[in-house]
Amino acid sequence: MSDTSKIWLVTGAARGLGRLVSEAVLAAGDRLVAGARDPERLVDLVERYKDRIHPVALDVTDEVAAQRAVDQALNAFGRLDVLVNNAGYGHTAPFEQMTSQDFRDQVETNLFGVVNLTRAVLPVMREQRAGHIFQVSSAGGRTSTPGLSAYQAAKWAVGGFSDVVAKEVAHMGIRVCTLEPGGMRTDWASEARSGIDDMLPDYEQSVGKMLRLLEAYGGHEISDPAKIATLIVQLSRRDELPLRLLLGGDALHVCSLADAERAEALEQWRETTLSTHFPGAQLPEGLDVLKKPK
Repeated sequence: MSDTSKIWLVTGAARGLGRLVSEAVLAAGDRLVAGARDPERLVDLVERYKDRIHPVALDVTDEVAAQRAVDQALNAFGRLDVLVNNAGYGHTAPFEQMTSQDFRDQVETNLFGVVNLTRAVLPVMREQRAGHIFQVSSAGGRTSTPGLSAYQAAKWAVGGFSDVVAKEVAHMGIRVCTLEPGGMRTDWASEARSGIDDMLPDYEQSVGKMLRLLEAYGGHEISDPAKIATLIVQLSRRDELPLRLLLGGDALHVCSLADAERAEALEQWRETTLSTHFPGAQLPEGLDVLKKPK
């Protein structure tokens, strides 16, 4: 094993993209702390890779468990180089019919799971003056899809949160990149369709249309999650990363449409936007602090 092998912590490692990232990490010769609600589902990887994988029971919504997973990585391998915040899910339903508990649970997993693990790992990477954090978000972190109010509220927040943290820590050698895939051939779409049984007829034109799209697209998504997993390993070897990286032509298409709509609205409402100034007011200096860190 190379002395340059990296130490990873991957959440949601037992299935879907997380499982494929785990396999790609181990195939690359790196070492892995694999977080999963049910670590028993990783037994075959333990048998194959022995002491290069350390499964841990991890509910990402539990801040104490997040810290424990980072501590276990340090105890097992002595450092932690890469965090992949992958755990997440979505349910499709009209917001009016989504229970407050379902909405909150989705936000707890998709947003606060990311927050908890990022908080736990930053002191380690800050001390090392190096590290990569990959937030597995979605093209839905830039767009709005009927039926996905909780999921996309969380993903928009993940993007904003991660952009800010990236700018706070870039000078310490820590890279934060939000990955925004479109459809992947995992079981995400199947779970997403399970959000509601008896939708109000008034939502057929909006949410119903989205449910039919998920039904047709599920199993035919254009992105191969195994290729995305391999790409994440490749990106972990790079110092220069974007704040956000779209993955897949469908992600590029829908986000380009959304950006064009926003640009059109910006121009259409420009005079209204500028009408709120005090007479003679000037923009403050130093706004370049908002630019992407070098």
